Amino acid sequence: MGVQQLSAVPRADGAVSGSTARYGVVHVNTRHTSHFTVVGNHLAQHRQLSLLAMGLAVHIQSLPDGARIGIRFLAARFPESEKRIADALRELEAAGYLERRRERLDSGKVVTRTVFYNQPKGGVTAPPRPIRVQPLPKSGPEPRAAAAEPQPAPEPAAEPQASAAQPEPEPEPEPAAVEPRSQPVSQPEFQPKPDPATLPVPLTDDPDRLHAATALLAGLRRHDHRLVLSQGEVQRLAPAVAAWLERDAGPDSVRTALTAGLPGRLTHAAGLVAHRLTALLPPPLPEEPTEAGPDPFQTCEDCDRAFRAAEPGRCRDCRDE
Repeated sequence: MGVQQLSAVPRADGAVSGSTARYGVVHVNTRHTSHFTVVGNHLAQHRQLSLLAMGLAVHIQSLPDGARIGIRFLAARFPESEKRIADALRELEAAGYLERRRERLDSGKVVTRTVFYNQPKGGVTAPPRPIRVQPLPKSGPEPRAAAAEPQPAPEPAAEPQASAAQPEPEPEPEPAAVEPRSQPVSQPEFQPKPDPATLPVPLTDDPDRLHAATALLAGLRRHDHRLVLSQGEVQRLAPAVAAWLERDAGPDSVRTALTAGLPGRLTHAAGLVAHRLTALLPPPLPEEPTEAGPDPFQTCEDCDRAFRAAEPGRCRDCRDE
């Protein structure tokens, strides 16, 4: 039985055969034949992007055209919060990898279109690999020694590695727009704060109508706790509600117009109420046609009998005689 050599250097656990590196990472590369994505070193070794932004860029680049990459969808897919994912998307947008556009559909709805670039937009790409060109044969007989000169063997193709340089740029298809949301979610009504001069006002001053409008606005929080208006906002919006009441819109109709179909996230209750009071103002009711009533009663000048006629005179029997 041999004697154990205590001075020998112990073998490192998990050593990789064929590697000459003594420090740092050792790559064990396996050639991919399907289900892989080519990522450039300009992204994987970016100096300004965070790790979350680079990982999110690699994930987006691996997705097919038409995949959903909205903030809520990514937050449901990964453990990071919506804020961190939104910050990472802004990093990619500032670096030129991501572009978000606001487009209006034929239906009038405004949506966000997202385009991802595997090369930074406006950046410098890696130069293409030089192409070997074989010289054309010269006319006429060539020397025998030159014909026997051996040709250099072509270099073997290197295995693709994760840390390899950017491969040859290939023609890319036109980037398709990606829907920004994972599922149909009711979007909040982000409306600008209306100018007080554009709010509807009543044609006549009626203290009772203005008092009813103030009570209606102050009681909106009974129907939805998010519709809490300050005293100044109630005084500013009360004339607009009075204009609705002046146009024969009952309090229940005004309350339904202000509380029906509220968005899921309400950030400015007074702005939403002002927008609806201005945009949904009903027209005045048309005047009802007056029907002609019966003629008044008249007293006959001959027989003192009552009869209906437009003017005083004699009844029909007396006129016939």
